[in-house]
Amino acid sequence: SCLISRPARACFMTYLPLDFTDLLLAASLMLINGAISWAFALGLERTLLINSVRMTLQLAMIGFVLKWIFAQTSPVWTAGLATIMILVAGYEIVSRLSRRPKGFSTYLLGSGTLLLVGTLATGFAVIGIIGPDPWYQPRYVLPILGMVLGNAMTGIALTTSTLLEAANRDRAAIEARLSLGADRFSAVAETLRLALRTGLMPILNAMAASGVVALPGMMTGQILAGLDPIEATKYQIMIMFLIAGSTALGVVIAGYGSVLLITDNRHRLRLDRLQSGSA
Repeated sequence: SCLISRPARACFMTYLPLDFTDLLLAASLMLINGAISWAFALGLERTLLINSVRMTLQLAMIGFVLKWIFAQTSPVWTAGLATIMILVAGYEIVSRLSRRPKGFSTYLLGSGTLLLVGTLATGFAVIGIIGPDPWYQPRYVLPILGMVLGNAMTGIALTTSTLLEAANRDRAAIEARLSLGADRFSAVAETLRLALRTGLMPILNAMAASGVVALPGMMTGQILAGLDPIEATKYQIMIMFLIAGSTALGVVIAGYGSVLLITDNRHRLRLDRLQSGSA
C-alpha cells in the first residue's frame, strides 16, 4: 500500500527506535549460551558474562564518541579514532596467538599491516568510489575502516597463528630443506601456503553465503534503518569486495612477515625467537 500511495523512496525512510527494555530482552538470549555452557560443563559462564558486559559498554561508548565525531567533521578527530582502532586491532591479533616471537615484532607486523590495508581500502572506497564532500567525512571513513579492519584482523591472526604452529610442528622437515640449500621462503613454502589458505577461508565462506544463507551485517543495518534494500545491496557488494581485497593483501603481508620473524638472513629457522615455553 505504501508503494501505491507514495513514491518508492518515501517507503524506506522510517525506522523503529529501540529502548532499554528492548535491549534487555535481546540480552536475555545470552541465557541460552549460559545454559549450554553449564549443561556441558564448558566453564564459559564467567567469560560469557564478562564479554557481554564488555561488548555492551564498548558499543555504547563508541556510539557516543561517533555521534560527537560525526558532528565535528574534522580530519584530525577522524584520524585519531582511526589510529586507536588500528592499535587495538593490532593488540587483538597478538592476543589470539598461542605462539609468538618475543618482543613487539608481532604487534608491529600486525598493526603495520592493518594500517596499510586499512588506509588503502578505505581511501579507495571513500575517494575513488563514494566520493563524499569533504572526502574525510567520518560518517563514511570510520564505518568502512572498521569493517575492513575487523575482517583483515581475523585473516591476519589466522595466518600468523597457523604459520607459527605449523612451523613448529614441521620443524624437522623445514630444517632438512634448509640444510639442502633451500632459501627460507622455499623451505617454508608448504607451511606458508597452508597459512594463507587458512587466513583467506573466513572471507571466502562469507562471500559464498552472502545473500543466500545470510544477509550481511551492514546490509541488514541499513535496511532496518530505513534505506532502500536495492541501495543497501549496492553498498554491501562494494564492502564485500573491499574486505576481500584488503584481507587478501593483509594475509599475504602477514604470512611473509611471519616467515621473516622466525628465520634470519642466513636462512636458518629461528624458533628460539618464540616466547619461552612456546617452542
